Amino acid sequence: MNKIYPDAAAALDGLLRDGLLVAAGGFGLCGIPERLLDAVRDSGVKDLTFASNNAGIDNEGIGKLLRTKQVKKMISSYVGENKEFERQFLAGELEVEFCPQGTLAERMRAGGAGIPGFYTKTGVGTQVAEGKEVKVFEGRNGPEEYILEEGIFADLSLVKAWKADETGNVVFRKTARNFNVPAATCGKVCVVEVEEVVPTGSLDPDCIHLPGVYVQRIIVGAPYDKKIEFTTTREREAA
Repeated sequence: MNKIYPDAAAALDGLLRDGLLVAAGGFGLCGIPERLLDAVRDSGVKDLTFASNNAGIDNEGIGKLLRTKQVKKMISSYVGENKEFERQFLAGELEVEFCPQGTLAERMRAGGAGIPGFYTKTGVGTQVAEGKEVKVFEGRNGPEEYILEEGIFADLSLVKAWKADETGNVVFRKTARNFNVPAATCGKVCVVEVEEVVPTGSLDPDCIHLPGVYVQRIIVGAPYDKKIEFTTTREREAA
């Protein structure tokens, strides 16, 4: 089975439709599947729900899809640094489900493992717990309340990685690993963009972060601009 596609549009062909629940990796601008997000924007699909740590920033990452009004709902942890996100939320144009970062990662991981729900103490007694089942378990300090969180089962996973081999085994680089692994596992179909595809068997099995069984389609997105890095220079002083 050939998993390598020539570009993002080809890799998403037949997968996109209005109303999808999409799990997207990334943290801020680190490890975001930018080529795939651009292709989603260009396709024109709408009423999308994104499960992602955040929505990038204005005009980057999912922020591009906010600008084009293609996102109906965000399931997110951190939504700062995005003025359009703020404007749409305050105007009632965007539905937002706030979810603590650890809980969001676990909800994705649970979905990938086929677990429909789990109990956690995070959010007990706050707005996060509103409308959710509360159950008392015997904890270290006696009876304690826990809230039920549901696993995320996405229609589509969009992921950015460093390397993949031809069978879809994936390696992430440093902090770009972030939410990409749990996001990848919880979707019915996972599409990964990478900086490089290497021959099968060339990756150290002990260094593979995401097994190829989770990956259906791959594109090479390189070269990338590091948008979180800025070059600052000053005039050289005379000797």
